[in-house]
Amino acid sequence: MAGENEKSRLDDAARAGWLYFIAGHTQDEIAKMLQVSRASAQRLVSLCLAERLITFRLEHPIAACMELAARLKQRFDLVHCEVVPADPAAPQATAGIAERCANLLDSTLRSETPVIVALGTGRAVRAAVERVTPIDRPNHQIVSLVGNISADGSASFYDTVGRLADRTGARHYPMPLPFLMSSEDERNKMVRIEPIAKVKAVAAKADLRLVGIGQMDQKAQVHVDGFVTRDELFEMMRLGAIGEITGWAYDSKGRLLKAGTNRRLTSIPPEVPAKTTTIGAAVGAAKVPAIAAALNGGLINGLITDEATARAILER
Repeated sequence: MAGENEKSRLDDAARAGWLYFIAGHTQDEIAKMLQVSRASAQRLVSLCLAERLITFRLEHPIAACMELAARLKQRFDLVHCEVVPADPAAPQATAGIAERCANLLDSTLRSETPVIVALGTGRAVRAAVERVTPIDRPNHQIVSLVGNISADGSASFYDTVGRLADRTGARHYPMPLPFLMSSEDERNKMVRIEPIAKVKAVAAKADLRLVGIGQMDQKAQVHVDGFVTRDELFEMMRLGAIGEITGWAYDSKGRLLKAGTNRRLTSIPPEVPAKTTTIGAAVGAAKVPAIAAALNGGLINGLITDEATARAILER
């Protein structure tokens, strides 16, 4: 008798599930059709799902992206991962990941509780900031992780802290230093002066870090944008640099190099391993080795990328 009751119960759950998920009826309509209460109809629909009497296949490109994100999150033990559809016509376009980064910033900045957001530089991060919905949050703090002055004294076009502060009314803390100092000793003196030490102290308490990831090859963005010379870039490449985050160069295992420009860099170094939520935003075949190394080395614990880049990382 118990077996027959269970079979009848599952039959009813299957009917409720079909009526709800396939036929598109509301739970009120299902209750009338099955002559049960609305609460019973709701329980039957839930039972249908719990017993896997009905399964779904999402026929949409985003389904593949969600699967890739889940695989990346599991493989690298990430706290956050999003994968957006790739644009075959523009494989290096940052619009897709910029939108998702902006969504992450929006959700963080909507908090009434004061939060600290630390930003790197780069095209994806800058594009994300431009998409952030204006909101009045004067109790939040926005802090730069990287010195924003190049060798010729000009400020980086991709500086993001001031722009995000404009859109949120938050207090902001730029890093008013050259990207590189002339010597390690000079760097050590500069980062200890009081205003810079205060910026570092704010960054150390950040709730979220959002950074770009750069490759270290002849098209490295730190060189293209004028922050390191051709000779400095080639020196780092000879030392084994494969990628950089806020200028900090690292090797194929995600280990920060203890030589070259890293000795003169004023940027706040990455946590190793990352404890603060640290999201890397990057796309493109050229950046795959750099992204994979950052993930393997624990320099980031979150990733926003596109489908093609995600597949390439997982295939390594």
